[in-house]
Amino acid sequence: MSATIQDFGLESTGSGAPGDSANSMQLVSFRLAQEEYGIEITRVQEIILMGEITRVPQTPDFIKGLINLRNTVIPIVDLRRRFGQPEEKMTDETRIMVMNVSGKTIGIIVDAVSEVLRIGKDQIAPPPPTVAGLDRDYLTGLVKLEKRLLILLDMDKILTNGESVLIESL
Repeated sequence: MSATIQDFGLESTGSGAPGDSANSMQLVSFRLAQEEYGIEITRVQEIILMGEITRVPQTPDFIKGLINLRNTVIPIVDLRRRFGQPEEKMTDETRIMVMNVSGKTIGIIVDAVSEVLRIGKDQIAPPPPTVAGLDRDYLTGLVKLEKRLLILLDMDKILTNGESVLIESL
């Protein structure tokens, strides 16, 4: 079953005037373990419920397998495992976010999709040097919200070149 972001009942919240797109952007926020992350809304094609995933032998543990979405085979990446976090049982809130990453349509498993946020670009701070590094290029910034921080991800950098080639071959 698939849905658009609006079908999911996610509300658009946050700051920034709707017509002020030069100084603001919209993010889809989602949970992974105890952290909250954000991805630009333009990257997300749809959000689907967890379904049957066909495992592919001899692939890294973060590649969960393949799904057939309307006659299109899509590789599925478990973002928890990609980030080196322990695997958790799927819940009713677990979702697959279908998106374009480096020119390839993939699905990423997240613990829950939270909301759509409109943020001002002035709310984005660069990641601190202690977490940013050569192997953390996918962290593009931290979004400062009233009572929480949102980790902003660059999905094109979430996979290494070798991992991208592997996914393309699936």
